[in-house]
Amino acid sequence: MRYRYLLIVGLVAALTAVTSAAAEPFPRPATGVTPRTHQCYKVDAPPVIDGRLDDEAWNHAVWSDDFLDIRGNDWPRPAFRTRAKMIWDDTHLYLAAELEEPHLQASFTERDSYIFQLDNDFEMFIDPNGDTHNYFELEMNALNTVWDLLLTRPYRDGALALHGWDIKGLQTAVALEGTLNDPSDTDTGWSLEIAIPFSALAEAAGTSCPPETGDYWRINFSRVQWRFEDNGGNYVKSIDPETGEPYREDNWVWSPQGLVNMHYPERWGYIIFADDEPEVEVLDIINERYAIALILYDVYYLQRDYYEEHGDYALFISDLHWNEQRYATAELQPLLIGNGQHYQVAVELPSGGSLWLDETGRSWLQDGWE
Repeated sequence: MRYRYLLIVGLVAALTAVTSAAAEPFPRPATGVTPRTHQCYKVDAPPVIDGRLDDEAWNHAVWSDDFLDIRGNDWPRPAFRTRAKMIWDDTHLYLAAELEEPHLQASFTERDSYIFQLDNDFEMFIDPNGDTHNYFELEMNALNTVWDLLLTRPYRDGALALHGWDIKGLQTAVALEGTLNDPSDTDTGWSLEIAIPFSALAEAAGTSCPPETGDYWRINFSRVQWRFEDNGGNYVKSIDPETGEPYREDNWVWSPQGLVNMHYPERWGYIIFADDEPEVEVLDIINERYAIALILYDVYYLQRDYYEEHGDYALFISDLHWNEQRYATAELQPLLIGNGQHYQVAVELPSGGSLWLDETGRSWLQDGWE
């Protein structure tokens, strides 16, 4: 079955057109990077949140694949192993992670500090309905200091980051295998546990929350890793002799992004909420929709480039140099309406319905074209 494409430029004019000189182009992800999937199994009894992964509940979970460089398989493997597992019940989503670490370090102690700027950390990103808007971010360090926030949309699309928003009822804990902030010895690493009430996510989830068996959410995990050295018994960032500045941090993630930026939610992995058996049939749905989403985001990136140059969006697919893109062989049936200040692009799904995306990067499912 061939795909049909629909490009609609909205009827409502923008208040102000942004000129090409006012904004800088943003990078697009590398091709060939496929999101990972993971089964999240339901449990009857929750784990005790103490940072140690010895509860019976975790025996029902499976470990994720080891984390990779954020850019993908073609980049160097992380120096230290990181992996995670997830479970759920009727009230909470639970996460556990193990981080191999020979030099345990942490400095921030105040909640909602910008942890990743100075400390090694673990990060979790959640977009329940997968529309790339109203998603959640949670960071924590080896001192169990937390930064949680709600983002109305990705930074590239004019995010409003709500730093004062807190996950009500959040539980977190860490367990250390070694000595914190002591460069004189070699440590083993640290583990962590997180319990997130579904009730805290429901306000912006945009989908069933708590989820139902067979539902899937977009999620990713990240580990920020700095290079430290001993400076008289204290950890300080190692300096790159070529620049005279600290080395850039490493970013290791569960599902590679294809670029060094976690705030491309359409590139996150998928967790599938399951009972005892894997929800295998859901994978077919995920694969189909992700393939269509790639087409939509090709239009999105091309429209961003066009806007940078012209100050409005293209009214014709041909203006976007679509034939130069990897879907050049696809047959297009565009419908063009409006004035160039807004647009929507839709692709009909082979299984029925359609997937849509607009100029803000938001995507959604619809039963049909109308």
